[in-house]
Amino acid sequence: MDRPLIDPEFLKQAGARSERFEAGDRIFLQGDKGDCMYVVRSGRVNIQAAGMVLETVETPGVFGEMALIDGSERSATAIAAEVTEVLPINRDEFSDLVRREPEFALRLMRLMADRIRRTNESL
Repeated sequence: MDRPLIDPEFLKQAGARSERFEAGDRIFLQGDKGDCMYVVRSGRVNIQAAGMVLETVETPGVFGEMALIDGSERSATAIAAEVTEVLPINRDEFSDLVRREPEFALRLMRLMADRIRRTNESL
């Protein structure tokens, strides 16, 4: 099994602040400004677009990285599928992670490529 992209417990011990969402809460909406990505510490998050669930992200998964990387608006909506705790990573923290751990950037690219392949296969 691959190593998790980011260990949520490491982030928490390093002082990352967590955010808690109840089932059905919107974490962000399609079209929102993307100023951070999220690591799921507990719970599940549905990523939705066009009324469909594209992916369900669980611990220690990440979501919201596309808008953070390219500065575009959110391409989908993220909704907590159950009580969920996430750790946001802002642009500065993201850049620091990439500089300190280049393997992080490679794992993130693999994750994004996998998501694109699954989307293509579903068309």
